[in-house]
Amino acid sequence: MHDTVPTPGTAAATQQAPVKIGDLAPDFVARTTQGTLTLSALRGRWVILFSHPADFTPVCTSEFIALAKAEPDFAAMGCALVGLSVDSLPTHLAWVDAIRERFDVRIPFPVVEDPSMAIAIAYGMLDSTARNSATIRATYFIDPQGIVRAMTWYPMTIGRSAAEMLRMLAALQRVEKGDVLTPEGWTPGAPVMLPPSQTQDAVAQAGPCWFMTLQKDTQA
Repeated sequence: MHDTVPTPGTAAATQQAPVKIGDLAPDFVARTTQGTLTLSALRGRWVILFSHPADFTPVCTSEFIALAKAEPDFAAMGCALVGLSVDSLPTHLAWVDAIRERFDVRIPFPVVEDPSMAIAIAYGMLDSTARNSATIRATYFIDPQGIVRAMTWYPMTIGRSAAEMLRMLAALQRVEKGDVLTPEGWTPGAPVMLPPSQTQDAVAQAGPCWFMTLQKDTQA
């Protein structure tokens, strides 16, 4: 299991295996735009840790504006947003202030500095031999116990969807409540799916659609 971020420059920092779904999210202590953050201090809440290639870039700016506007929705679902890039804290502060000044949008979540790329390497966001983070646009959905439950990766040329991140979070929270699955495009209140039957008798009882059974969501 992954645990803590290795000290930058050590052999461990260049040999860390990429994080996988089901792993404990690597812990770290880092400076952010809202003070020093210890990731494990957020236990008890869902966390979405998302990296971006660089400050003052068009796609990243559009993402931050959208996520800032959606932050109350994430907070209502018990989820903290945490941004990350290899830019320095002064650069982060200048960027978020420029977004406030130019677009009248305040960034309400912390943005972590990672100039040594130690966090990026610990999570497997980039190859250990990488010299910059120009291709990083990774998102990690971390549950209240600190376990990575989902990941998404986007190229630097394509922005993520705040609406899809909210949908993903809602689906993850829903399947945590009981023995159901969520179908394609599921949103809260829509039908859920039962796991496929695993015995001959159960298949016969379920009928010809035994492998895809929808039902009304009783948890809605």
